[in-house]
Amino acid sequence: MKISAHIDNSAGEHHVALTTNDEIHSVLIHPKPSGFGSSVNGGELLFLALATCYCNDIYREATKLNIQVERVEVEVNGEFGAAGEPAQNVTYRAQVHAKGTEEEIHALMEYTDTVAEIQNTLRTGTPVKLAHIEVVNT
Repeated sequence: MKISAHIDNSAGEHHVALTTNDEIHSVLIHPKPSGFGSSVNGGELLFLALATCYCNDIYREATKLNIQVERVEVEVNGEFGAAGEPAQNVTYRAQVHAKGTEEEIHALMEYTDTVAEIQNTLRTGTPVKLAHIEVVNT
C-alpha cells in the first residue's frame, strides 16, 4: 500500500490531499486564525493517526475472526516538550462494543495492538528523511 499526504498552504488557504494506492481524497482542515499554517498541529494529527489505525484495525481483525463490532472508541494521550523534542508518555485506551465473549473481545483488542501499523511504526523508530528541498523566490 502506497500512501502520501500533501499540504498546500498560503494566506487563508489550507488544502490537504491524501492518496492511498492512487485513490485521492481530502480532509477539511482550516488554516490558523492568522491565515498561515494549519489549525491543527502535527502532534494532534499523529495521535489521531494512532487512534484511527487502531479503530480501523479492530474492524479489520474482527472480520477475520467473525466478531461483530458495533462501536469502537479510542483515546490517545501524550506530551510534547520544547520545539524539536519528540513525544513522551504516549498511551492509548480503547473500548470495543461487540458481540462475543469478554475473552474473545479482549483477545481481539490485545492482538490488534500488535498488528496496528502506525503503533508499530512508532515503536520501531522508523527513519524519516527530508528527501528534497526547493526554494522559490517571490
